[in-house]
Amino acid sequence: MALPELTDEQRKQALEKAAAARHARAELREDIKSGKVSVQEVLDSDDPIAQRLKVSALIESLPGYGKAKAAKIMDELGISSTRRVKGLGARQREQLLEALSK
Repeated sequence: MALPELTDEQRKQALEKAAAARHARAELREDIKSGKVSVQEVLDSDDPIAQRLKVSALIESLPGYGKAKAAKIMDELGISSTRRVKGLGARQREQLLEALSK
């Protein structure tokens, strides 16, 4: 499927929208890191920014967790490395919260 041809104005608007979304996700990760927002709040959120956050990025945002620990937890729980918060099932959410509360 070919990409649609965008006018310069449409391209500019799309780039601005994407940049705003990246900035919002970065702010969310910073709030998680500082403790202003909990993992439970992110998992229960209806906010599209929170729902589109990758689970690995969510885990890595927590103090004391890096890429290796995040990958290990996700592997143990059977969560794909490309999974986003919105795509988690109820059982995966419960298991993730339990694993992170240890």
